[in-house]
Amino acid sequence: MQLVALTMARLMEKDVSLEVKAVDDSNSEANVPSEFGERTLLRQMKNRHIAMISIGGTLIPLLSFPCAVADTSCQGVIGTGLFLGTASGLRNGGPVGLLLGYCVVGSVCYTVMISLGEMAAFLPIPGGHITFAERFVDSAWSFAVGWLYCYNWIIILPAEVSAGAVLINYWNRSINNAVWISLCLAIVISINLFGASVYGEAEFIFASVKVITITGLIILGIVLDLGGGPNHDRIGFRYWKHPGPFAQFNEIEGAKGRFLAWWAVMTQAAFSFIGTEVVAIAGAEVKNPRRSIPKAIRRVYVRLLLFYIGGVAIIGLLVPFTDPRLNLTDGTAAASPFVIAIQNAGIKALPSIINACLLISAWSAANSDLYCSSRALYGLAANGNAPSIFLKVTKHGLPWVSVMICASFGLLSYMDLGSGSGRVFGWTAISGLVSWFGIAVIYIRFHKGLKVQGIDRKTLPYMSMLQPYAAWYAAIMCFILCFFSGWSVFLKGQWATDVFVTNYLPLMLFPVLYIGARLWMRTSFVKPEEMDFKSGLAEVLSASYDEPPPRNFVERSGAGWLDELH
Repeated sequence: MQLVALTMARLMEKDVSLEVKAVDDSNSEANVPSEFGERTLLRQMKNRHIAMISIGGTLIPLLSFPCAVADTSCQGVIGTGLFLGTASGLRNGGPVGLLLGYCVVGSVCYTVMISLGEMAAFLPIPGGHITFAERFVDSAWSFAVGWLYCYNWIIILPAEVSAGAVLINYWNRSINNAVWISLCLAIVISINLFGASVYGEAEFIFASVKVITITGLIILGIVLDLGGGPNHDRIGFRYWKHPGPFAQFNEIEGAKGRFLAWWAVMTQAAFSFIGTEVVAIAGAEVKNPRRSIPKAIRRVYVRLLLFYIGGVAIIGLLVPFTDPRLNLTDGTAAASPFVIAIQNAGIKALPSIINACLLISAWSAANSDLYCSSRALYGLAANGNAPSIFLKVTKHGLPWVSVMICASFGLLSYMDLGSGSGRVFGWTAISGLVSWFGIAVIYIRFHKGLKVQGIDRKTLPYMSMLQPYAAWYAAIMCFILCFFSGWSVFLKGQWATDVFVTNYLPLMLFPVLYIGARLWMRTSFVKPEEMDFKSGLAEVLSASYDEPPPRNFVERSGAGWLDELH
């Protein structure tokens, strides 16, 4: 009780409230000097930007790129585990295995997001979970999580750029891919150099296209399943009966083969969800963060349930997992289960339209890769874990040095013009899951610190459910998924050195980074009673304000319906 009283007294003494402070200027852009330097990031993103990013931010994997069997690196030009989409998932697991795999991994993604969202809504500051690690765990954890996270997005960037070039080949193979790679790089770098407001606007448009596309495909899938296509073939649950609900992985018979098929989907589906944490990374550049971020976090479940779970459920109805077209490796829309179903129904124009949407999605993904990597690098520098030159910011709030350094890695996409480079980018695919594990650990410490310092979680802008058990569930599941991500290479006759390295290099790299940093810095865990919950809070409160009430029926029923569903 004495500790609680002392903590509250200190908060009152410094006149720092945990509640949202009302201000009059809803269009103000906070540019308050802080512990991150004389110039810092500006709050330029609007609520609609972060809202649409939270809903449509990582939908491209669901539209399906073909991938190698039981392998976390795709064949062909795409080259990474990022696009382990539903084509390979359906082929490996069958319709029920695919659905169950996405449900389990979706639950992990949700627990990670609500954990991260609670911290980000309370302290939407530069660096996101990288800074949270510094405050609530220790400097070494921040170093390891931050560099692995930055490394992940830097290396994924050229893979996304290459994917865009390959998608254009769906229409024209006569022009060298170097032309399309250069065009994609120019678009992505230009958007990021114009700052957070332009990035937010671009992602709003890109995400809108993805949301409209996948929504249309789900509706079309239902129509085709019920016999509404040109061929009037009512599919129903035909493919759940024959060839069956589960595949037999690697032709292994019985329950063992079905279990391995489901687990193959689990390890693949994980990569479809990576990237949802961009909401927290963008928190330092969002207007009215204590209103916008909680709304964005609450909308994550819409993407998980409607788009991912609903999408894979429809896919499992439309195409049998034995269809040989699921095994195509040209990296275009040709192997998408939706495209296969459309072709089976006799609809001719839609595959090309879907490929165009995939191209936009690839550009969107590359755009987000550069944004996340540059802000992660800025966050590392802000916490003293990277050279201070990466803290250089223009008067418009652009961390230009970080952006240009990260953008330079996009030149690696030209490696795909040669042969055998595809797996190079796949080496870091597991890094996303390791980052999720790190975020879960950070939240567990955050929760402990709040409890010890007597801060009531009900006073936070966003309070997640089932904590800290949800974070423990996320940490344990992420560790299991990482540890068994490359299990297929241990089957008889299945050893592949490149697949082993792809899956286990990041898993081995994280403890090396953490232990090395801890020995070098001679750090220790931050004690719960010493955790910093106040630095940067004044700027956050000054940038927060009460939004005006809805003015008409459209605003009440349209803009707020997602919040009412939560």
